[in-house]
Amino acid sequence: MKQLYVNVWEEKVTIPTYGIGKPEKNPMFFEKRIYQGSSGAVYPNPVIEKIFDEKSDKEYTGLFLENEYLKIMILPELGGRIQMAYDKIKQRHFIYYNQVIKPALVGLTGPWISGGIEFNWPQHHRPSTFDPIDYKIEENADGSKTVWVNELEQMFHTKGMAGFTLYPDKAYIEIKAKLFNRSNLPQTFLWWANPAVKVNDDYQSVFPPDVNAVFDHGKRDVSTFPIATGTYYKVDYAPGTDISRYKNIPVPTSYMAINSEYDFVGGYEHDSQAGLLHVANHHVSPGKKQWTWGHSDFGQAWDRNLTDEDGPYIELMTGMFTDNQPDFTWLMPNEQKQFTQYFMPYRELGVVKNASKDILLAIDKSRDKVMLKLYVTSVQQDIDISLSHLGTSLFNERTNLDPKAVYHREITIAPSVEEEELLLVLTSKQGKELLRYEPAKDKKNEIPEPARPALLPEEIDSNEQLFLTGQHLEQYRHATYSPVPYYEKAIERDPKDIRSNNALGLWYLRRGQFAKSEAYFRRAIETSTQRNPNPYDSEPHYNLGLCLKYMGNLEEAYKYFYKSTWSNAWKDTGYFAVAQIDLCRNEPELALEHIQQTIDHNANNSKAYVLKAAILRKNGNLEQAFSVCTDALKRDPFNLGILYEQTLLHQKLHQDTEATATLTELITLSRGSAQNYLSYAIDYAAAGLFTEALTLLVHALLGTNTNPLVYYYLGWFSHELGNREEAQTWFQKAAEADSYLCFPNRLEEIKVLELAMTVNPSDAKAPYYLGNLFYDKRQYQEAVSNWAHSMKLDDTFPTVIRNLGIAYFNKLNDPEKALQFFEKAYALDPSDARILMELDQLYKRLNRTPQTRLQFLNAHIEVANQRDDLYLERIAALNFSGDYEDALSLIRNRQFHPWEGGEGKVSGQYRYSLVQLAKKAIADGSYEQAITFLEQAQHYPVNLGEGKLFGAQENDIYYWLGCAYQGLKETDLANNHFIKATIGLEEPLSLIHI
Repeated sequence: MKQLYVNVWEEKVTIPTYGIGKPEKNPMFFEKRIYQGSSGAVYPNPVIEKIFDEKSDKEYTGLFLENEYLKIMILPELGGRIQMAYDKIKQRHFIYYNQVIKPALVGLTGPWISGGIEFNWPQHHRPSTFDPIDYKIEENADGSKTVWVNELEQMFHTKGMAGFTLYPDKAYIEIKAKLFNRSNLPQTFLWWANPAVKVNDDYQSVFPPDVNAVFDHGKRDVSTFPIATGTYYKVDYAPGTDISRYKNIPVPTSYMAINSEYDFVGGYEHDSQAGLLHVANHHVSPGKKQWTWGHSDFGQAWDRNLTDEDGPYIELMTGMFTDNQPDFTWLMPNEQKQFTQYFMPYRELGVVKNASKDILLAIDKSRDKVMLKLYVTSVQQDIDISLSHLGTSLFNERTNLDPKAVYHREITIAPSVEEEELLLVLTSKQGKELLRYEPAKDKKNEIPEPARPALLPEEIDSNEQLFLTGQHLEQYRHATYSPVPYYEKAIERDPKDIRSNNALGLWYLRRGQFAKSEAYFRRAIETSTQRNPNPYDSEPHYNLGLCLKYMGNLEEAYKYFYKSTWSNAWKDTGYFAVAQIDLCRNEPELALEHIQQTIDHNANNSKAYVLKAAILRKNGNLEQAFSVCTDALKRDPFNLGILYEQTLLHQKLHQDTEATATLTELITLSRGSAQNYLSYAIDYAAAGLFTEALTLLVHALLGTNTNPLVYYYLGWFSHELGNREEAQTWFQKAAEADSYLCFPNRLEEIKVLELAMTVNPSDAKAPYYLGNLFYDKRQYQEAVSNWAHSMKLDDTFPTVIRNLGIAYFNKLNDPEKALQFFEKAYALDPSDARILMELDQLYKRLNRTPQTRLQFLNAHIEVANQRDDLYLERIAALNFSGDYEDALSLIRNRQFHPWEGGEGKVSGQYRYSLVQLAKKAIADGSYEQAITFLEQAQHYPVNLGEGKLFGAQENDIYYWLGCAYQGLKETDLANNHFIKATIGLEEPLSLIHI
């Protein structure tokens, strides 16, 4: 018998790669940017806005898993994506394998690549999709092997782990994900795993048989499925078009299944007789989606942007705890959500009718024949197959099934039998049902209405709906509407409204306005305890405790945290907060009691294990502390706090070799990431363990590459330990450190930076950083005040001056003052292309003439040429001035890289130049030349980076073609084009999302 195996290894792989620009040094405050239907805010992440046109071989770390059936490669340096997945039986890549790393500006923060399986959380596309993340390899007792990837994301400080496992005898990839909210506040998230699959005219998406309707993003539009009969994404599919077929979708299109009771979704290549299937529990994995760029010129252009040779693809997206985009789910403080997904290749079945992770079935009736096909992902012995019609047996067989051989049976039945009347049941030898197909029980969902926009606060009758609307805007991270007016309207109507007071207090708490939030929490508590001192919901008590802790009032915070534990919903988080204060008070025995309560009610709180181990270590219970560490690492192998506790325990026992090994593992897993070290050091500090916080964080010191926040936190820790001179030294180092990509956003950093400003009043960077934090949190007065203070201390730092320009224009309505700031900022750093672009946009808003702006940009041509948008502004100015030939020449001499969703700007100028040149030619009597220009306008050259959208209205082009042919006396051609010019209307495209 052949020996079953799984191999796992790490190997350097070389992949041709197109380069990207440096992350933008200026903080990006995208407040009303819409991205994938929700907020496109990126801070504290930097953006990358430059893609290079040359490729070179680049070495990556490849993590490989292989068994008898599959081989996969994971790239931790590119977000931990599965880059390659190969079916060894069929000898094919069952996931789209892009053989080049060719990023395009599709991601939230810029670069994004197609192919493989991308994991999107806490939103889509994940900010770190193109960044390195942590990884670890595990070998399991059952012979399986796992590659874990891990990330602490910066926007909300949630933590995500994904474990990719191959088993010796299974032909599927198992993915176990764990999402943990490390922050003190409720956060929202979504999770979509996006496998890409190669497509052609023979490709079909495989949705479950009960899916008869699909939604667009945000449920704005709806279509019947698989046969669309109306207009969807501006394409008229009447009288009926099968949109499960790639070849039938000409435009960028998303569709998401509505209300399926099945656990699978997939796709099938009818030409190669092979496909991909995803299986997950539909109760936690309702998300089943297809995305395509469309097969027309528009989609082909994006294919070129993303690959050199591997052609078109679609994404078969699978959502956990979500069924739409945007569709966010709450993750409470210290809560972990975990789930399992399976991806598997299959062959020969065609359209799957039902599936588990072990068995896939397809059944098709044609006249008097039923074709039954089964595929298994592992050897299945003695499977009973039973097919019946309305209680009458049609076929029974017991057989063995093997992944290497697809089971086929052709069964003769009466022609009058309908497929909906059949029942197929697969059972084990012991009689356990393994899978069934019973189409008669498939519910027929009513075609739902599209979602409607929210009413304005004054249009809403009830406080209930005001609160729910505000909560919806927060939960879905709405880009343009604020929840605050809804909560305020509810409180205006009923000043004691519990939920709206709590919600508004929480909104201000998130933004560092602790004193302001306190009053709302107290009012919510006063109302809820007016008749009953033990309210049903203790969330306001927890929130008030947290607010008071941030303000330094630990005594009162303790009381409210403790009262929050009376409610089961907040018990574990409340006890954890209480235990932290116990340690701050130097009461370790009480802390141990409370931390055990936390773990008893939430065994997945990885932060609690660190505190428990620390308490036991300090009390001398070293054996118990080691045991806690062992248990914690089984749940989270990336828990750097636990690894540090192990290091300290070994050091305490003078086990130098073991201590060095554990510390080395910690340093390796951290990747030198300041964010990783800071997160765990802050955990220690929150419990008053400043010595541990400091000695852990010193490992984040990287010489001149040290993040300034590392120095600031070391200063704070030293200050709290009473080492004032050492604190002064750290704060001085922070002030002198390179500010590149230092964008603080934690609430803890308000206290840290304010302390730095007190200890080192000459530090100009601390108020700059604090201003960034407040501006991101929409606290504009505080931001402006801090930036102004920073500029007073150092008026040669261009970024803070640029930031003041943004605030004065967007928030203080003082465009002239804003102009002064921008002009000064650019004068200080004339190499900064971003500030040049922003200054030019301000000139445009202030109605500077195109000629003046063109002259200005030409005076800084080398910098202006660094950015597509500035290059395009020069083209637009030339077109506006009538210099169409020069504009067209500029267009033809550059390879453009448009942002997804920003298509139309380059092609618009291209068309405009050619149409204006054609009009001029017609006026000069050069009709044939005009026709040449107008025909060129209908075909976009490759260098534009975008293609023409199917169904694009080109009325103006047809009109002028009519005029040109009329000038040539070709009346029939002229009339044909005049008629075309009357059809349809030019209208803006709707937002396009992947």
